[in-house]
Amino acid sequence: MEVSETVFGYKNNRPIKLYTLKNDQGFQVSCIDHGCVITEIIAPDSNGNLENVVLGFDTLEEYKSNPYFFGALVGRFAGRIKDGEFAIEGKAYQVPKNANGHHLHGGSQGFHSALWDSKVIQTKNEAIVEFTYFSPDGEEGFPGNLSMTVHYILKNDSNQLVISYSGKSDKTTLLNVTNHSYFNLSGNFKRTILDHELTMNSDHYLEVDDELLPTGNLIPVDQDSLFDFRNGKSIREATSAEHPQTKLAGNGYDHPFLLNHKKQPGIELTDSISGRKLVVETTEPAVVLYTGNDIGGSYSIRGVEAQDYQGLCLETQSPPDSLRHPHFRSAILNADQEFKSETTYSFSSISNG
Repeated sequence: MEVSETVFGYKNNRPIKLYTLKNDQGFQVSCIDHGCVITEIIAPDSNGNLENVVLGFDTLEEYKSNPYFFGALVGRFAGRIKDGEFAIEGKAYQVPKNANGHHLHGGSQGFHSALWDSKVIQTKNEAIVEFTYFSPDGEEGFPGNLSMTVHYILKNDSNQLVISYSGKSDKTTLLNVTNHSYFNLSGNFKRTILDHELTMNSDHYLEVDDELLPTGNLIPVDQDSLFDFRNGKSIREATSAEHPQTKLAGNGYDHPFLLNHKKQPGIELTDSISGRKLVVETTEPAVVLYTGNDIGGSYSIRGVEAQDYQGLCLETQSPPDSLRHPHFRSAILNADQEFKSETTYSFSSISNG
């Protein structure tokens, strides 16, 4: 195992550390302590070629100015909260309305923009970056002094990244966190993700309204084949479909899917051309699939012009806006109760024929 540490940039006169963890197979993960951003994941294709498979930037300034949460840890609340309003234990709270009048991903000053403390922990078979952050009572409107610890764990004997989350608050609060990496298994963004094939063990997805908030309706995927990923499906099909839900999302997906944990693995993403495969397993009840429908624009991603569908997110979490829908799993964290969550990303290759 190799671990390196360099300075990625400066924020508030503080150096931002860039860590690179590399195992004996050449698989490597790079991350910074600004927002716990994963800047790069280098994984082999079916011929052993090592290339980057997540969207990211080379400078801190680009991360500061990009609105798409590339690679970041988002929270305190991943997803949307209608009107930025919620109530806990009879008390009303107002959090920032940073997305068309609603709250999204913890607000403009959420975890994705925080300066986390960080250190490296090495064992015989693992390299770990430990990130810690203290979010004071009232930060971005959320109640409770919250202490967070996040581990990015690289295994030496497999091309596997584990992200573990834990948190504890002195007041009852909301907590729903995820990593917001955009995956593109083609390698160095040579192609879009439209011809990636996604398989998910999900029997229901959450219908959204025209502001991408859950309506509360759980739609069986066997009643809606465009959302049935149980036997695998390419992303491209949704971009040209005349379906009201994919149209609302900008000709693609931006939807929560409830995972069937009785069937594993929960999520598989493959690119048949490169032969790369990603398997995602999580303790969370849901995943938000976002297919990068509107991330194009007048900027570049490591020298490649940004375009829609350049990457897709698999945001493992509890369902968004859950306080308004009692049949969703709650994201309430009781005072002095420990929050724990873990998601594993395993990379491998398949024959590309």
